Amino acid sequence: MQAVFGKTCLEVVQGDITALAVDAVVNAANSRLRGGGGVDGAIHRAGGPAILEECRKLGGCPAGEAVVTTAGRMPSRIVIHTVGPVWRGGSGGEEDLLARCYRNSLTRALEHGCRTVAFPSISTGIYGYPFDEACRVALRAIKEFVEGGVALDRVFLVAYGPSDFERYTQLFGELCKAGVISDG
Repeated sequence: MQAVFGKTCLEVVQGDITALAVDAVVNAANSRLRGGGGVDGAIHRAGGPAILEECRKLGGCPAGEAVVTTAGRMPSRIVIHTVGPVWRGGSGGEEDLLARCYRNSLTRALEHGCRTVAFPSISTGIYGYPFDEACRVALRAIKEFVEGGVALDRVFLVAYGPSDFERYTQLFGELCKAGVISDG
């Protein structure tokens, strides 16, 4: 499923984010930037030691911010590491922090001349952010960022498994139907 905002096509896809030939892959990182489980671990394994070497030099990243390293052996040019919020029930500013992850990642992508960016679902794993709410925040934040005509060709929301892909697609459709976003 896809939608066009300004000059940017936003598309939900299923697959392995580490295998995508895009300019930038976004990593749902931890604040120490040391690799871990889930998407973070997969990116570090696929990209190899060059990613961790650059992460060590950066010294960490606070929640809501984004930093850039090499993609190592992955087909993407760069990895944008962003640290999502830990879900604490929704009253601790989690929505704003999560939206900032998407906005700051897209800003880093533009600063590095990227035209294509792939995002995982940030904070929905070990950080416990409810998947449906996180998807809504992601779709709104990306739409608001790109609808002014920024120079990004494609933004991908990547679901690893079929159930997440199905849910992402369903939420995307609901938001289109509600007029929050329009499909293209």
